[in-house]
Amino acid sequence: MPEHKSCEKRLKQDKRRNARNHFVKATISTLSKKITKGNLDKEQCLAILREVFSKLDKAAKTSVIHKRTAARRKSRLQEFINKKFAE
Repeated sequence: MPEHKSCEKRLKQDKRRNARNHFVKATISTLSKKITKGNLDKEQCLAILREVFSKLDKAAKTSVIHKRTAARRKSRLQEFINKKFAE
């Protein structure tokens, strides 16, 4: 255990941030899997895609993930949907 108050505070902050970051990443992952693995029609996919884009942008803005990681994931999801509904 830490001996200084500042170290105790840092541990508490790290625990809260870790929980929040984990929740955000898990949410993004779950929504992405709904798009790629689910049997959804185009309207449902686009609705979930808008939500994923929003969450990715917010995660990048708050430094949960890197901005280029967010951009890459958005690009790949959009490309997947374009190929899936190209028929």
